[in-house]
Amino acid sequence: MWKKVAAILAVCLLVFGPGATLFVTVLLVDPAVQSLCLPGGPVTVGSIPDSLTATAADGTTVTLNKTQLSRAATIVTVGGQTPGVGTQGVTIALMAALTESGLRMLANTSAYPRSANYPNDGDGSDHDSLGLFQMRPSTGWGSVAQLMDPSYQARAFFGGAAGPNHGSPRGLLDIPGWQQMTDGEAAQTVEVSAFPGRYADEQPVAEAILAALARPATTDTGLGTGSTPPVPETSQVVFPLPAGTWTETSPFGPRVDPITGQPGFHPGVDLAAPAGTPILAATDGRVIVAGMIAGTGTIEILATVDGKPLSTTYLHMDAIGIGVTVGELVSAGQRIGAVGSTGHATGPHLHFEVHPGGPSTPPMDPMPWLAEHGADGSAPGTVTAAGSGSGSGCSTAN
Repeated sequence: MWKKVAAILAVCLLVFGPGATLFVTVLLVDPAVQSLCLPGGPVTVGSIPDSLTATAADGTTVTLNKTQLSRAATIVTVGGQTPGVGTQGVTIALMAALTESGLRMLANTSAYPRSANYPNDGDGSDHDSLGLFQMRPSTGWGSVAQLMDPSYQARAFFGGAAGPNHGSPRGLLDIPGWQQMTDGEAAQTVEVSAFPGRYADEQPVAEAILAALARPATTDTGLGTGSTPPVPETSQVVFPLPAGTWTETSPFGPRVDPITGQPGFHPGVDLAAPAGTPILAATDGRVIVAGMIAGTGTIEILATVDGKPLSTTYLHMDAIGIGVTVGELVSAGQRIGAVGSTGHATGPHLHFEVHPGGPSTPPMDPMPWLAEHGADGSAPGTVTAAGSGSGSGCSTAN
């Protein structure tokens, strides 16, 4: 959980045609939860604006052009494809690149004249540093050719098991407890800068970049009317989180709200899991909601189960952690997103709902429904063939 999170309080989008400029003003507050969380599979960012203007924590106005925002999109995409990074990790990476290079791929002709032969956004001169994160060949980050590749630099910054440096030098995922550090401290631990206090100033700018690049929310009825084809019968039912990753923290039914302290009704089940844990489609079906709804990362899938309509809802993902789009057909067990903590949440978890009859009908308790269909979460890929009216079938291991 972040110790200090920049919340986006005002976003004004002015569109005047191809030369549109996006102005974003971001103020720092100290909310209990993240304003965004992160992706599971490949990330699709929205269209990249021509310009973005944001206010840093020290009051400095920062204006980024389309080339810089394209570099940011590379970092966001690589982070989204790297397990364990989360939106916190992507934000830290953006803060580091903003500080080190201003989100520019910098050559360094004084140290490596041949670096100018690679695509670049200008020439730097800090020791033998190169690229977005100002990584140095002399300290083991990679060769000149590797470090002039923005995707390589992003993978090296995130590190971890999939990183190109195998933990030396350390990327973000190689640092124990980085999630409990402030974002500025985490960036400094990777960069090892002589000026460690600079990174925190860029946090609100990094948040503004994420807001600008995030795919917008969209909705669709998905009920098979008009030109939309009907949803086929699901072939199986799958527990929405991988086995061994989750703990049930709030069941379906009456409860006292953990944030407001007020009694109410909980229309789904809360399954706590580490941020970034893959979320799986419980059924085959069509995506009818995918985006930020009232500040909460939301996916809703319409299915046909046991010959009847049924919808499943997945909440608390972040905008860039939503791996599907409205109208897309998905398969049971397909990775559709990743656990986050957006919206009404006290920490990373999946809120999962089941609505027999479709999205406008009252919810039912998801856990018995999953168990009845052979998907109790006790084993990876536990599924059952959908029956015809009985709600049961033959269990198979996938």
